[in-house]
Amino acid sequence: MQMLRLILSDKFIWLLGGAVLLAILLPVKGSAVPVASAAVTAGIFTIFLLHGIRIDRKEIWSGLKNWRLQGSVFLFVFGAMAAAGWGLSAVLENSITPMIALGFLYLGCLPSTVQSAASYTAIARGNVGASVVAAAAINLSAILVTPLLFALLAKSVGVVISGDTFLRIAMMLLLPFAIGQFIQPWARGWVKRHSGITGWADKLAISLAVYVAFSGAVVAGIWNSVPAKDFGLVALATAGLLCFAFGGAWALGKIGGFAKADRIALLFGGAHKSIAVGAPLAALLFPAEQAGLILVPLLLYHLSSLIASAPLALHLAEDESERRASAGLTARIGNDPAIPSRNVR
Repeated sequence: MQMLRLILSDKFIWLLGGAVLLAILLPVKGSAVPVASAAVTAGIFTIFLLHGIRIDRKEIWSGLKNWRLQGSVFLFVFGAMAAAGWGLSAVLENSITPMIALGFLYLGCLPSTVQSAASYTAIARGNVGASVVAAAAINLSAILVTPLLFALLAKSVGVVISGDTFLRIAMMLLLPFAIGQFIQPWARGWVKRHSGITGWADKLAISLAVYVAFSGAVVAGIWNSVPAKDFGLVALATAGLLCFAFGGAWALGKIGGFAKADRIALLFGGAHKSIAVGAPLAALLFPAEQAGLILVPLLLYHLSSLIASAPLALHLAEDESERRASAGLTARIGNDPAIPSRNVR
């Protein structure tokens, strides 16, 4: 019951589901398309402006001192996950709609989430500070790394990203982020005090980008051009990628010899993928009808990872509670003079 409440209480899941449903029932088309596209552009600018205001440079530099953990998260997110996405894309390109297959490569190149990774790390009693810093640093890096990495790997499958596209990305992602960092000393307090409003602004802008992208795919005839079997294969591939993401991140933490709290931060920071970056960036990289197809794996992965994280975080928290209770009981027994020590002969 606690797990179900945790999943259902995430309003962002409902917003994304609603955006997709609205696109299916009432897609934006005709003369409304330029208006909706302008709204998405304004939303993207707002998202990265708020990112620039929120991300504290001092926190990032402080957290980067734990370079082993931060480096492990970075390499897993942009190395292992990008390679896995590229592999799935190559395997599926002749079996499903090519743009949906390319969506797995796109998914693999994206950064991890900030809010959900930190939230589930906190629930699992992991290192929340390290999780926040890792996600912030990775999202900051992703403004440059994600489009460059995707362009490099996509070129191997015949997709070329033009220089004009990179210029648009710089104007829509780097510029507002730089402005946000510049005005941070004056604006961060206001954003913190009105976190409810600014948080909803983020979510609504992302949902709008998803809605417009899926509208383009619906108008282009996604239901007629994409066979039903494609969605089944996408679901299977997503499940496999989720197993690799969570299993690989947890195993990497063990191989690296990290404490459990740091392993938990690596687990959620490495396995989650950010639709907050993915949806706006897709709107810049691709026409709406293609962006909708590209986002299919990301949407399914994002929602599935949130659902999978709830029982996993609760299980890890229970294990930690039992460990602490056991350690506390052992300490009390050791200090109780009424209980003879096993070392006394």
